Amino acid sequence: MGTFPHPLYRRLVLEPTYAGASRHLFEPMLAANRAHVRMLARQGLIEPACRDRILEALKTIEDMGIEAFPYRPPTEDLFFAIEGKVIELAGPDCGGNLQLARSRNDLGAALGRMALRELQGRLIVAQKALRRVILSQARAHLGTLMPGHTHTQPAQPTTFAHYLMAVASALARDTARMEQARKVTNRSPLGAAAFTTTGFPIDRESVAKELGFEGLMVNAHDAIGAADHYLQTASALQIMASTLSRFCHDLLIMATREVGALTVDDSFIQISSIMPQKRNPVVLEHLRARLAQLYGGAQTVFVQAHNVFYGDTQDIEDEMHDPFFALCETALDCLDLLTETVSTLNINTQVLAARAAAGFTTATELADALVRERGYPFRSAHGITSRVVRTALAAGLEPADVTADMINAAIDAQGLPRPTPPIDADFARRALDPALFVASRNVMGGVGRQAAEAMLTALETELAAS
Repeated sequence: MGTFPHPLYRRLVLEPTYAGASRHLFEPMLAANRAHVRMLARQGLIEPACRDRILEALKTIEDMGIEAFPYRPPTEDLFFAIEGKVIELAGPDCGGNLQLARSRNDLGAALGRMALRELQGRLIVAQKALRRVILSQARAHLGTLMPGHTHTQPAQPTTFAHYLMAVASALARDTARMEQARKVTNRSPLGAAAFTTTGFPIDRESVAKELGFEGLMVNAHDAIGAADHYLQTASALQIMASTLSRFCHDLLIMATREVGALTVDDSFIQISSIMPQKRNPVVLEHLRARLAQLYGGAQTVFVQAHNVFYGDTQDIEDEMHDPFFALCETALDCLDLLTETVSTLNINTQVLAARAAAGFTTATELADALVRERGYPFRSAHGITSRVVRTALAAGLEPADVTADMINAAIDAQGLPRPTPPIDADFARRALDPALFVASRNVMGGVGRQAAEAMLTALETELAAS
């Protein structure tokens, strides 16, 4: 029989697992140990003197720091390393009761939740920071006209603020999903022991409260076997990755020289090794790639928890931690980097405004004006407008070149009566003006200044109150 641990098992499993636990679980483990020991003393399960000796040992370990506890075989994991030091410092009679009425199962489940909720809190803060800079840019560009697109083609005039508020609204839902995931996570499994609880009269509620949990995982088997707190967080991050990758894609298109809608700040620009003129906004490419990694990493978490035993298993314990915590750190990096990138964007308002009506994006308003001001049924107005646009495009005309005569000719070609009052130059100008198009759309959620300001204020207020 070989001696534990096998060198390969040590190198591939124990050492990397120990390193991951050292990064994420050291402080939660000390806190959980303190709470457990205090509860044991309150319940009369250990003497106050032993409680104090164990607490003193834990304080010594905290002062020593995790650097004092490198992996040393044959120790299996960080738990045994810390317990061994407690027994050494507090003595076997006291330190040997640290694990009374507790298992590595409920302790490990609790430590994962404690580490996760801290990361969730950081993610929520970072999401809110990004929302804040997006809304700040929106506030600065309430009047910035731009062409809006459907199916990647020019569709209707909009504003840069309205577009940014759409992204901020989606990100607010991402934050809400993460907040809900944190609520699911922040429930204590401690006291479940192996998975059947314990024969000792422990107080699960007091331990949960001391450690900042909002309640208990009541069923002890569920407390040990549950993985949905990891999955819900991964899902929230995967959805956020989709939100932000689409945003980054749009920013990359807007930053192309052909579009010229915005420029990325010089602090995020890289040059070419051969082409002196190049100004590459590669920060957005790095973001897009890392968001893809985030998307794939979330899927790894789902696959790893799929079709495994519902109970104590390494699949959703040590083996889950490293990829999961890496997933959260990648998300934090993406949020921080995108926040700084967005906050320093330079928007080319003149280029956007000049293109707001290109491709006859105001055609909808011409049809609407024919209904609203001249009494045509919408389908008839749609036909008139389509004919006007086809005629103008064939002649190489822009929306500002459309005349009253062209509109009247389209009415005649449709076999419709001329309206009263007649179509005149002022009607043609107003109906095809992108600024008036935007200004007229003040229905809730619209691009008009009144509707947009109300929407922006609501988003800012919601963020400030959260």
